[in-house]
Amino acid sequence: MQFQYPELNNIDEDDLDFLEQLNQEDEKRRFIALMNIADEEREDLLPWLHYALAHDPASLVRLEAAKRLEGWEDPYSLNALAGALLDLDAEVVAAATQSLSEVKQAQSAEVLVGYLAKEETAVKVAILRALKPLRDLSFYQEIEKHIHHTDVLVRREAVSTLSWLQQEQAVSSLSQIARNDPDLETRRIATGGLGYVKQAHPEVIDALAYGLASQDWQLRVESALTIGKLKLASLEENLVELLYDTYWQVRIAVVRSLGLIKSKQALDGLAHNFDFEISNLRKEVALALGEIGGNQAKQLLQNHADDPDPEVRKAIRIGLGLILEQASAE
Repeated sequence: MQFQYPELNNIDEDDLDFLEQLNQEDEKRRFIALMNIADEEREDLLPWLHYALAHDPASLVRLEAAKRLEGWEDPYSLNALAGALLDLDAEVVAAATQSLSEVKQAQSAEVLVGYLAKEETAVKVAILRALKPLRDLSFYQEIEKHIHHTDVLVRREAVSTLSWLQQEQAVSSLSQIARNDPDLETRRIATGGLGYVKQAHPEVIDALAYGLASQDWQLRVESALTIGKLKLASLEENLVELLYDTYWQVRIAVVRSLGLIKSKQALDGLAHNFDFEISNLRKEVALALGEIGGNQAKQLLQNHADDPDPEVRKAIRIGLGLILEQASAE
């Protein structure tokens, strides 16, 4: 073998058996030894996992080390996992990325954010993904620097992470990206991110109207869903037009949002979709009619009470129940 695992300070004689196994030429023995070490869940033995991840020639062993470091958030473990993002084996990189994505402690962000300075795409993407759930606002500017990155994978992850921070200062950037980014997936992510804003800024409304008119059906879906989250009645007419979209997936999103904004203008279009062959769409129509309420919606639900799909019939009952509740509250 070309390398040896290091001795650790303050370990007992039983731990020396681990070291002996780690220094076996047979990679399967080293793999088993690493599993046994990890099962001990002892912080003083972590340096062997770090060393395995960085130096063991067997990808099988490095992969196990990357997996077993999940849940450890000490700086040494985080640095070891970040370093493994440059591993030549794709499975090791994927495992390190997954382990980093499980980081939960806010203080871990300080260790991770430094790796955004690396040029490699895999590193930037994994670190941005790990920073997302931490929502550490002190690194807002470091994340924002990457939303216009030349690499589309980095750009997508940066836009997604920026959205999760849910900051009003990101509204302008997200609105522009939703309209202008050359990558449709990045535009879709930015459009969904606008659903976190607290006020209906004019540029948000413009971006969502633009998305509804897109030739990409997935962007139309995302725009419609975001309008529903924000309950933007100002885009009601734009949504109503899409009740006749050629993609049923778009119609489902539109119907759901029209229900959330309680659109009376949508009733004729909803009636049209109540006869559509896709049962999931009919189910959404029933629920939307329940949200909208009123006699016309009630009559439409009653007219379709014998729908052949049991899930649609259940949704009709729910819709009628909602209308009854609204009537009782008036």
